[in-house]
Amino acid sequence: MRKVGYIYDPVFLKHDTGEGHPERPERVSAVDNGLNELKNKLIKIKPRRATVKDITLIHDIYYPQEIMDLCSAGGTYLDPDTRCSIFSYESAVYAVGAGLEAVDKISEGKVERVFANIRPPGHHAEHSKAMGFCIFNNVAITARYAQNKGFEKVFIIDFDAHHGNGTQKAFYEDDTVFYFSTHQYPFYPGTGSAEEKGTGKGLGFTYNVPLPAGTGDETYEDIYSMMLPDLVYHFKPDIILVSAGYDLHKDDPLTHLEVSTEGVGKIVEYILKTSESPFIFMLEGGYNLQALSESVLITVEKMLSV
Repeated sequence: MRKVGYIYDPVFLKHDTGEGHPERPERVSAVDNGLNELKNKLIKIKPRRATVKDITLIHDIYYPQEIMDLCSAGGTYLDPDTRCSIFSYESAVYAVGAGLEAVDKISEGKVERVFANIRPPGHHAEHSKAMGFCIFNNVAITARYAQNKGFEKVFIIDFDAHHGNGTQKAFYEDDTVFYFSTHQYPFYPGTGSAEEKGTGKGLGFTYNVPLPAGTGDETYEDIYSMMLPDLVYHFKPDIILVSAGYDLHKDDPLTHLEVSTEGVGKIVEYILKTSESPFIFMLEGGYNLQALSESVLITVEKMLSV
């Protein structure tokens, strides 16, 4: 059985998005409750509070203070979809810190793989802009931090139904971070066409697989069993990060893909078989609580066994 770490903390419940918002605190508590039967097999890891220095590995130097001030003043909408409240900054810096702790525990040999049950999500957040429920780009910051800890080549896999525009933009000119995404297209946020492949020395290190509404298990299995392994093999990453967005599930209320819970398990299995590198899965989307809970459970089962 693999040494798998699990990160969760009640601090993630403090990010109050308001009544009726799909990115709600119950998401992470549903995931945590769904993992009860596996917790004796997991290594509990506490997230830490990321510093401004950590956050500005990716974000503008003034951006964390801007978010802190807006939250301290009682909160507001950072964009039409992204609400912050008085404690949202605290939740967001611990969501970033979850990725940092995951890297550290892997570096120390305490775990091989980590699942981070965190919110707010991150992959839409850009250099100085919150968007799409995301405040700080958790996975992008984790990638840069991992490089600073000696994991020179980072492969990011994003299976959220929405394209991770913020992550792509962070590494679009970079040949040390490979960004691979499958997502519904055309769809929010409008990025992620197959023609977006990187630029400069980063050309060829962004790989988008846009998918039409209604795409289901068979197509996803083909992509993750035949297309992805070759990309990982040739890039030879030192660590693999996964933006694990479960809104690709057929029961998700915000999207139009048709992946089953078993299909999610197959995607995760194929991802894990691509490499013996360490893996960090970081929660992104997923808005049907039952589907989210079941999907994370099958994800962690695969992380333990594959």
